[in-house]
Amino acid sequence: MLDKKERKSIKKGLTEFRFLNYNVLESMVDWVRLVSPDGTIVYANKSMKDALGYDIVGKKCFQSVGRDTPCTFCISKRSILYGEVVQKEEVIKGRYYSVISSPIRDSNGRIVGAVEVLRDVTRERKLEQQLVRQNAKMLQDIKFAEKIQRRILPKKGIYKTLKIDYLYKPCEMLSGDMFDVFYIDKDNIGIYICDVAGHGITSSIMTMFVRQTMRAIKDNLNIPSKTLTELQKRFSTLGLESDKYFTMFYAVYNVKDHNLKYANAGHNCLPIKYNSQSIEFLKMKGLPISLIFNDIFYEESEIILSKGDRVLFFTDGIVEVKDKDGNEFGVDRILDIIKTDDSDILNRIVGEVERFRCKEQMDDYALLLMEVMN
Repeated sequence: MLDKKERKSIKKGLTEFRFLNYNVLESMVDWVRLVSPDGTIVYANKSMKDALGYDIVGKKCFQSVGRDTPCTFCISKRSILYGEVVQKEEVIKGRYYSVISSPIRDSNGRIVGAVEVLRDVTRERKLEQQLVRQNAKMLQDIKFAEKIQRRILPKKGIYKTLKIDYLYKPCEMLSGDMFDVFYIDKDNIGIYICDVAGHGITSSIMTMFVRQTMRAIKDNLNIPSKTLTELQKRFSTLGLESDKYFTMFYAVYNVKDHNLKYANAGHNCLPIKYNSQSIEFLKMKGLPISLIFNDIFYEESEIILSKGDRVLFFTDGIVEVKDKDGNEFGVDRILDIIKTDDSDILNRIVGEVERFRCKEQMDDYALLLMEVMN
């Protein structure tokens, strides 16, 4: 049993502890109020009273923040009834507050009220709202860019003696894969497929540069090797970082003599030329269009096509798709599809790719098919 001196010392300590607690609450920047079981404010700290401009003690909790009716979801009532710590957000005088309500228990463990701490989070909420608005605008801009990117794709159909078809699917809204089919003059048709490093906004902007530049090159556009050299020169003037680059396979088809001339700027997915009797790759090496090399010169090759010949251009987003065991789809599976049945070849390849893949699409892909009609 404690003696009189010890009991006095403990009582003094408790008194000082309560006084210390009171001073802590009064010095807090956050608002603090104590709510009785009937919803009456029995205490509010100095910060809250000063900010509101009046003493809220004795008022109902909803009245203390300018409401005429109780809140639909009263967190102090829930804390008192169920002994829970509850949080919600409240707007008071145009400012946002995070409110946390905790039950208050007496020495016997009975809940006798709730303590609410209100923290001003206006700055954070306004920043969030600003971010939401900016993201919404950015999304609108991306959707607009996506629409433009799709609109500038070449038309499917007949280009004199060529039939053109394609399938195109970005892994995001915007793509780093680009292809085009265009008339150089009355006898020559330009065809290319391009793969910009990466994907998304940055790579899609690069595809705009590629298309605009290819359409702007006037001299030697019907000579693939010189066209790629000129493209490299113009790209080098942009002053971009060394990690920005793209690959391209460019071909020119002459509708009179059926000659297909082509050059390769680092495109590792070689086009496949095939018909009912044979399948072959349009083999050609070359360096990517990049800033690593100052002067690049490309080699060129050519082949004579006949009626019924087809050339399939594609990007690595097709062949590098992996299954659950980490195996790549690869070129051999494309060849197998062609050998089995070359009808509706584009949809058949994409269908097989979708069945093969075990994860979400991680890269853009594009397939472009040209067929000699006569």
